[in-house]
Formats: sequence, structure tokens, C-alpha cells
Amino acid sequence: MVPPGERIYAIGDIHGRLDLIEALLGRIVADDRARPEAQTQLIFLGDLIDRGPQSAQVIEFALGLESSAWNCRFLLGNHEEVFLKALTGDLKALAFFIRIGGRETILSYGVSEAEYAESDYPELLELLVARVPASHVEFLNRFEDLIVAGDYAFVHAGVRPGQQLADQRTRDLRWIRSEFLDHPEDHGKIIVHGHTVTDDAQFRHNRIGIDTGAYASGKLTALALEGAERWVLDTAGQK
Repeated sequence: MVPPGERIYAIGDIHGRLDLIEALLGRIVADDRARPEAQTQLIFLGDLIDRGPQSAQVIEFALGLESSAWNCRFLLGNHEEVFLKALTGDLKALAFFIRIGGRETILSYGVSEAEYAESDYPELLELLVARVPASHVEFLNRFEDLIVAGDYAFVHAGVRPGQQLADQRTRDLRWIRSEFLDHPEDHGKIIVHGHTVTDDAQFRHNRIGIDTGAYASGKLTALALEGAERWVLDTAGQK
């Protein structure tokens, strides 16, 4: 159950696909309008950036949503974590960022293919720091680690089994996989998460995963919750 009078749309990993979040938001708007009036909230589960071609544009879009009539909350994904660390001047973080899909993010901020190819890590970091607006850094730094609503807890990756939600480490909330995914027991709340790609929304008795690999599949997924009801909206069929 979610609290009475509330409707939640949790949105999975976008990974630089501006076209898909625009399309999915259109479907959310239509779905929300077709239902009785409620206090509607959007919860983004993190990984707005990397791999897809328009990470900078997705952040700008999300920043606009934050200042719109929508009630939006954002979780920090592991990709945003590494991005922010790189922007502090950490060259090791920059190298790791590139390995996990950051090249596309760097190019989305106006660094040309030629600049990217000709730059060593220090030069590339200088270019990136110069191109990323302060408003984007400030926005990402406001992202949350965990959101609780009724019987649900929303995180990016998962939770450490056996630990209270209040005692969870941010590393687990952003990076955990098998220890969480394979755990058969209750977590105190039903955990809604992204981070691990599945073909469709994955419903288990103790968790719901909604990362459907949007950057490659064209399928960005939202889980909708109201009262005891659950339903899924997605952009299936859009490449």
C-alpha cells in the first residue's frame, strides 16, 4: 500500500535517452489524467546519465521538471556518483567513468569527437569541468539515497539484507547486486529498484526491479502505485 490519496510513478534507469523519458512522461500524464484526482509524485531511481547519447539533455530536462508543477524526487545512481567524483578532479574516477559509459556523457556536454580523441585524461577532465554547468552539479548533489512511501522503499540498486533501512550504506544502495537480488527474505519494505537490467519489470515478493535497459532496448519503464494497486507503463517498441 501507498499512503491514501497518493499516486506514485517510479521511473527506471534512463541512461541518456531523452527521447524515451519524454515519451514515457507523456504516457504518465495521460495515465494520471485518466484516473481520479490524487497527489501524484514522480520518483526517478537514478542513472539518468551515461551510455545513451543525451545525458546532459536528460539532466536539463529533469532539472526543468524539478521546478515545474510536478512533485519530483530523484535518487542518486552509481553512474551519477562516479560522474560527480570525476568532476572534483579525480582522474581515477574519470577513467572508471569512461569505462562504464561516460564517453557518451562527455560528448553530450559539447566535447567534440576530435577533442575527445586528442585529449589525455587531465585535458579531458579540464574540458568536462569547463562544459558541465554548475546548475547540473548542484542538482545532482541534491539527489537522495532512499525514499520510503507506505509499504515501499525506493533505492537505485538495492539494500543489504539483514540491515535496517536506516542503517544502509550508500555503497550498497547504489551498487549492490547478487546479495540483494538473490535474497529470498523480507526487507521490511518492498524494495523498488533499478540498476540491474531485465527484459521486463521484475516482480518478486520482496522487491520490484524496473531497469529494462532503456539505452539499448528502447524500453524505459515506470512502475505506478496507488493504494494496493500496481501497474506498469513503458516505451516498448521505441528504439
